[in-house]
Amino acid sequence: MPPELTSLRSPRVTAARKLHKPGFRRKERRFLAEGPQAVREAMEHLVEVYATPEAADRHRDLLDAARAARVPVLTATEEVVAEMADTVTPQGVVGLCRFLDVPLAEVLDVRPRLVAVLAHVRDPGNAGTVLRCADAAGADAVVFTDASVDVYNPKAVRASAGSVFHLPVAVGVPVEEAVRGLREAGTRVLAADGAGARDLDDELDDGTMSRPTAWVFGNEAWGLPEETRALTDAVVRVPLHGRAESLNLATAAAVCLYATARAQRSGRAR
Repeated sequence: MPPELTSLRSPRVTAARKLHKPGFRRKERRFLAEGPQAVREAMEHLVEVYATPEAADRHRDLLDAARAARVPVLTATEEVVAEMADTVTPQGVVGLCRFLDVPLAEVLDVRPRLVAVLAHVRDPGNAGTVLRCADAAGADAVVFTDASVDVYNPKAVRASAGSVFHLPVAVGVPVEEAVRGLREAGTRVLAADGAGARDLDDELDDGTMSRPTAWVFGNEAWGLPEETRALTDAVVRVPLHGRAESLNLATAAAVCLYATARAQRSGRAR
């Protein structure tokens, strides 16, 4: 069968390409997920799937699952898929997805035990990687403040490796509102910052990490501004026992989130 989408001027192709712009994503409340793994994870949020004939043959089970979920699947030429994709070497499958963010109130209603708050995080790759770390650590939600990158940025979606589809994500929340809401929900709010007065070992030794905890992570280059640090219950640094000058954002986030998850599991075991 010849591909169903062959023209780069097709309305579907034009609309998909526009989704690389945040304003158009917000207007349409749609975004793109690239690659078979991302599309598989996005199944509940798919509007349509586009695949080259070769990819459709290679990932027949994925496209059959999409059809079984009543998601339209359209074959397209390699040029069309490349036009839709954000990557230099597309994997041949692109999913058109609905926005999936939830209100902050929905995050708070479940009395979360572990939350990652991204404040002033501007790099989409870092944002997606922190989201992936939060998912792996068993976090209940991730909050993107209004000063952070768009979670639906194609690079952020790719860096999350499907985790954007796994846990509740609130977006566009002022950091003051996020901290206030989390504290009212019984969550201790910690700022992760290399200049923190306390280190992670102190928190673990004191036994405070077994409580419901939210970590606020800041900008990749300059961390958290003083006014944001002042909102939190404590400013905590990851101890550096060797000669490394610092940790990058994603690594520090993974350490903090996993340390908290371990402390919380140990606390419940007692």
